[in-house]
Amino acid sequence: MKRDPPPAERQAQEEVAGEQKTPLWIFGYGSLVWRPDFEFSSRKVGFIRGYSRRFWQGDTFHRGNEKMPGRVVTLQEDYDACTWGVAYEVRGEQIAASLQYLNMREAVLGGYDTKLVKFHPQDKEADEPILALVYIATPQNPTYLGPASEEDIAAQIIVSSGRSGHNIEYLLRLADFMRYFCPKVEDEHLFSIEEALISILPCLCQAENPSVEV
Repeated sequence: MKRDPPPAERQAQEEVAGEQKTPLWIFGYGSLVWRPDFEFSSRKVGFIRGYSRRFWQGDTFHRGNEKMPGRVVTLQEDYDACTWGVAYEVRGEQIAASLQYLNMREAVLGGYDTKLVKFHPQDKEADEPILALVYIATPQNPTYLGPASEEDIAAQIIVSSGRSGHNIEYLLRLADFMRYFCPKVEDEHLFSIEEALISILPCLCQAENPSVEV
């Protein structure tokens, strides 16, 4: 069942959905970093504190199906951690349109929280953090999978595909974003899964095609 956002976040969504002059910032940490699919006025690379990114959310639509769920990321509270991503600034009519789209894309199945977090831009010219809206899948989400070893997550990603493409693409695009836009940041969980996937692929290809040299 879909959970209503806490009063502060619900009020924020109601306010920004109307005709207002102040912009709204939306923080993306998964596929939103490369495919927002909504109109925005500007974007900034940066991070939020107090959360770690984990491939603990199941996906039976975009990167998997009912029989073979894919793995996508959500956020876990982690006092000492930072999660890097992209914040998008939306203004005017973009606000209501983006929220309507994201409520369908991120929260249509329920089990998501929306929170207001402090976003710290990578751009050193920004003196103050920006308040941004973020969608987080919770353990109450109907397709939440929870923790697993990097090897098990990689093995699940390798065999999963959905309407938005293969789960491998999701993992590699996210790793590429971190590598190219946040080159000094070490995302151990993400890169460990990527490494495990790369090590499994030759074995998988050899098993499926014994005559092929790898």
